[in-house]
Amino acid sequence: MARPTPPEPESEVSGSSFRRGSRLLSLPLGAAGRATKGLGRRLAGANADTVNAQLRAETAEQLFRVLGELKGGAMKFGQILSMFEVMLPEDIAGPYRVHLKKLQDSAPPMPTSRVHAVLARELGPDWRTKFSQFSARPAAAASIGQVHRATWAETGEQVAVKVQYPGADKALESDLRQLSRITGLVSPLTGGIEIKPLIAEIVDRILEETDYNLESAHQQQAAEGFAGHPEFRVPRVLAHTSRVMVSEWIDGEPLSAAAEWPEERRNEVGRRYVKFLFAGPSEVGVLHADPHPGNFKVMPDGKLGVVDFGLVSRLPDGLPPAMGRLLRIAVSGDAHSVTEGLKAEGFIARNAADIDPGELLDYLSPFLEPAQVEEFHFTREWMQREFKRVGDSKGKVLQQLNLPPSYALIHRVWLGGIAVLSQLDVRARFSDILDDYLPDWHA
Repeated sequence: MARPTPPEPESEVSGSSFRRGSRLLSLPLGAAGRATKGLGRRLAGANADTVNAQLRAETAEQLFRVLGELKGGAMKFGQILSMFEVMLPEDIAGPYRVHLKKLQDSAPPMPTSRVHAVLARELGPDWRTKFSQFSARPAAAASIGQVHRATWAETGEQVAVKVQYPGADKALESDLRQLSRITGLVSPLTGGIEIKPLIAEIVDRILEETDYNLESAHQQQAAEGFAGHPEFRVPRVLAHTSRVMVSEWIDGEPLSAAAEWPEERRNEVGRRYVKFLFAGPSEVGVLHADPHPGNFKVMPDGKLGVVDFGLVSRLPDGLPPAMGRLLRIAVSGDAHSVTEGLKAEGFIARNAADIDPGELLDYLSPFLEPAQVEEFHFTREWMQREFKRVGDSKGKVLQQLNLPPSYALIHRVWLGGIAVLSQLDVRARFSDILDDYLPDWHA
């Protein structure tokens, strides 16, 4: 009889709620200490702008170091923020950018002994026989798990072995309860974005993201649906449990690297990225709902490789037809019909006070502009200008808007996709993609 796997010590990820909470609580306390130190520097005659720049750099370093080391919900929170730094003025976003990018596809790894313990528990004590080679060093580490490169013994092919951090589910729940305490610290980074709804969205999906059986089903569905596609590649799943997933290995450069590429190649990759986000629902019935660049690789043959299907929206009938119809009406400038249509879909409370259709249409302009022209140039400057304009708009519109649950992940992908395209400085025929994949976009 095989010897049972010994019980694990307290999870490196989950730890105790008290200790994880203490780490997160150190962020506002550290901010208070830096504010006091900054005042001292000013009283000593230091230039105020220089002091403020130093404080922002110190805040960024502590914030993202703590978020990265804790993994779990803290790490996930940081990864989401990393997509939206493009919205902020350079003097605010600059000190954060380097630390944010580190969170997009990396985190401190867990010890090899812990990895082996998880594999033994999930795949059995003979787990090593399933691989003819297994790299001890993780190829990537993220919010709730890390990936090791290996060779699948049965076929000899290269595979990615995704191993969930022990206690990741408990860590997520603990972190998300604590993160509301640091909203004041991250408000300069978010430019006024409401943090609590963002956290609530993560909480709603926490159980799905920590179940690799469910993720494997979504990824395999996409892999089969896109098999042989000339532009996309989703790796097949070879084996899985609730905590371990083995899939095909795909090589490639991270999507974020495209920001430094020549314009023509950058534009093509950006077009392919947004096309995948729209093609998923209509071609395979699944919307990949985690659009940050760490989940996309530009493969040597030019295809876009896509991983991490832990967060998806299941749309067997494709995107909602109302979405295309309302966008078409909005682009035509019919503010009254758009307002009535948004009310019917639940975006505006039926008992809400009168909302100004003109102000509403103006508020929606960041979503409309790319669809109004044959070719649109997504830039940091445009994103920052729109973000500031919408933020400065009258609060009456914002107070009456609502996001129906069925559209929550669609909205996240649309907004996140725009942010990534702006980071990459992409010029694309966005309207062509709407023509192909958005129902009722054309009358």
